[in-house]
Amino acid sequence: MEKGNQVAQIRRATAPPGEARPAACWSCQGPVAGTEPFCPTCTAVQPPAPVDHFIRLGLAVEFDVDETVLDRRYFDLQRQLHPDRFATRTPRERTLSQQQAVALNDAYETLKDPLRRADYLVHLKGSGVLPEGCHLVNDTALLTESMELREALADADTVEQVDGLERRARQDIADCIEQISVLFGDGDLEGACRLTTRLKYLRKLAEETRVRRAQIGPGV
Repeated sequence: MEKGNQVAQIRRATAPPGEARPAACWSCQGPVAGTEPFCPTCTAVQPPAPVDHFIRLGLAVEFDVDETVLDRRYFDLQRQLHPDRFATRTPRERTLSQQQAVALNDAYETLKDPLRRADYLVHLKGSGVLPEGCHLVNDTALLTESMELREALADADTVEQVDGLERRARQDIADCIEQISVLFGDGDLEGACRLTTRLKYLRKLAEETRVRRAQIGPGV
């Protein structure tokens, strides 16, 4: 009875925004919807479905993600699919639970981070439009901005100067994420791709400010 309730909870948590191809349970051959991690007939854990990260976590395929909902769905599923719960099951079930956990963690870590989410969404929506992904190395404006900021960081010789560059980078990151949201909402994949590339540069700069601050040392 408890297992049946767990299955029902997971089925609700993974209700996809679109249809997924059904499969046959490996254990009883009963029908299993593509997003269900357990067979509704025999409750055996299933292989992870070949679906995108959004569907795996029951979210709409869009950049704006409610992190509270994302966390809740992830932790609900993680509790049910953690390999420790299958320690006494058959070798196949232990393997499948591990595969489910890996797929779930990958989906969560990708969608939780705005940069990884944007990069993933561009590839997901624009595979036929932007096969190269977000690696616009020929964008002169982005390259120029990146070079100028890195040169300014290299020339900084006080902690205050480094702090100023970090504050600028953090603000630019926040603004960039807001703009990416608008561009995805407008269906402008090329624009979203360009700003995703810029976000990568800005994240790298923010990381490098910590290194530069350590190089300068305290009291300088």
